[in-house]
Amino acid sequence: MLQTLAQNWWAVVLRGVCAILFGLGAFLWPGMTLAVLVLLFGAYALVDGVLAVAWSFMKRQPGAFPWGELLVGLAGIAMGIMTFAWPKLTTLVLLYFVAYWAIVRGIFEIIAAIHLRKELKNEWLLALTGALSVLFGLVLIVAPGAGVLAVLWWIGAFALIVGVTMVSLGFRLKGLKDRQLHRTAPAR
Repeated sequence: MLQTLAQNWWAVVLRGVCAILFGLGAFLWPGMTLAVLVLLFGAYALVDGVLAVAWSFMKRQPGAFPWGELLVGLAGIAMGIMTFAWPKLTTLVLLYFVAYWAIVRGIFEIIAAIHLRKELKNEWLLALTGALSVLFGLVLIVAPGAGVLAVLWWIGAFALIVGVTMVSLGFRLKGLKDRQLHRTAPAR
């Protein structure tokens, strides 16, 4: 596997460059980045739904019909169509899902910290993480515009970090490939 990665080091670098460009785009053009992400989600949901519906009919064997897969597929198709019809509403709904998830997660982390206070040193870190998660969720609910921007910046920062790391890895793989070629070259 390492040999394959080393031979194709340029693909790792290219993926890193794409991640860096995406990360920069998230910071420089947040509105466009958000629109693209929402539309990509809609495309994904639509294609996934169509494939699920097709699979439910193609895998048909004698016996029970895969109703669950058919319904999942129809829901995906509906979600994809709704995303394209109402992209701003989709953005807001996804934001609220993230907000409520963060709040629920944070509450359970605080509860866990309280229960673990006698068994775990520095349990306050878990409680702090929970409190920050609750605060993040509340900010998303109270100020969804700022919340969306913050989420985009986090995604952009993540993409930049991953991109730089991948570019670095790609060039290290290139160095490994060059060293292997140097070792196998005939002596003169």
